[in-house]
Amino acid sequence: MDKQSSTFNNMDWNRLISNKRLGQEELHYDRRDDRTEFRRDYDRLIFSAPFRRLQNKTQVFPLPGSIFVHNRLTHSLEVASVGRSLGDDVSRQLTSLHPELSDSHIGEIGSIVSAACLAHDLGNPPFGHSGERSIAAYFSEGNGKQWEGELKSSEWTDLTRFDGNANAFRILTHQFKGRRPGGFVMTYSTLASIVKYPYPSSESGKKQKFGFFQSEQATFHKIADELGILQTDENRWCRHPLVYLVEASDDICYEIMDIEDAHKLGILSTDETKSLLLGFVAPSKRSHTEEVMSKVNDVNEQIAYLRSCAIGVLVRECVRVFVDSEEEILSGMFDGSLINHVPDSVLEAYKTCERVSVSKIYKNKNVLDIELSGYKIISQLIDLFVDAVMTPNRAYSKLLLDRVSAQYDVHANSAYERLMAVVDYVSGMTDVYALDLYRKINGESIPVI
Repeated sequence: MDKQSSTFNNMDWNRLISNKRLGQEELHYDRRDDRTEFRRDYDRLIFSAPFRRLQNKTQVFPLPGSIFVHNRLTHSLEVASVGRSLGDDVSRQLTSLHPELSDSHIGEIGSIVSAACLAHDLGNPPFGHSGERSIAAYFSEGNGKQWEGELKSSEWTDLTRFDGNANAFRILTHQFKGRRPGGFVMTYSTLASIVKYPYPSSESGKKQKFGFFQSEQATFHKIADELGILQTDENRWCRHPLVYLVEASDDICYEIMDIEDAHKLGILSTDETKSLLLGFVAPSKRSHTEEVMSKVNDVNEQIAYLRSCAIGVLVRECVRVFVDSEEEILSGMFDGSLINHVPDSVLEAYKTCERVSVSKIYKNKNVLDIELSGYKIISQLIDLFVDAVMTPNRAYSKLLLDRVSAQYDVHANSAYERLMAVVDYVSGMTDVYALDLYRKINGESIPVI
């Protein structure tokens, strides 16, 4: 097929990149500044409360003391930076390949991807992935199992397979009480670019990963129809192409930055860290890289330089894979992530970092301790507030429900909506807030009035 064609009788860039806003489809503004609608998405996220709360949510390591490591906010900012580089490079190459798209929004890919990267972790609950597991396990094997009969099977799997990806889409699109229709009122393209798993929980299978809850399925369907995203069956769609760039940005940052954080905390030795990061550099360039690195005396700065080299290699190769695979991506036939298709030497360096992360970082005692503590805290908070919304007339239930922000509809008519309101409330907490509330509820911390 002719590579110069902008459409392969499948998804079309002219439709895929749209500045139409969810909740304001019929409105047109006379803007008085030079910001595009996609840059407005980015700015909206930066100044939002859910984004600010990421500064007190665990990424991998416990929130820092004297040594600074990444939290969800710093991670998201770095992912957005890498995403902008990936998107800008891709848009330049696509514009060169398809000059007929020069008058379209193709040049805004970098802005769309960076905004989606900012939003990709908004739905993650406190205490890292243990928070996700705790919420799901409460309903699948804990006290929450008693409420299964109150929900449809498709609604029940939303809870037993709770996923931060779907929760991010809900935060951005759901009309919480007192809020405007359309949630954040983001552009369709930015919203589509965060849906890594474009199907509901009932289709998630063994992976237990999915892109939207039942409450937001109609919204995603509307966005997919507008953008011309291919539908593979009744409840499954292909990914929006820019999802691959958001995914690559996240994959690059968390893997490389976790290695750097582990070095700062003394989990990995300097020699081991340097060896891991040098693995991304071509053998013909390693002597030059080591020579440049040796000119810096500070060990942490040496590691930072190697980290930047590794990220640069991964960005360059992921751009190449995306552009070379454009036809497969637009036809919905591309398999796996962009990183899985980089050259073998680069992929092996990445996989080596993954193996070290699993064996030495994610199973580190401090990491496991925060996961165990977080699991217990989230489980108890979910248990108390679920019991309250399902038995709201009890005296203690009334006290608890008065504690919940008015935006969460804990008195909704359906059991599903009440349970989702509890999940919204607890998953939106920061680590510090969840711990503080847990202590107060258990009488371990009495507020001074």
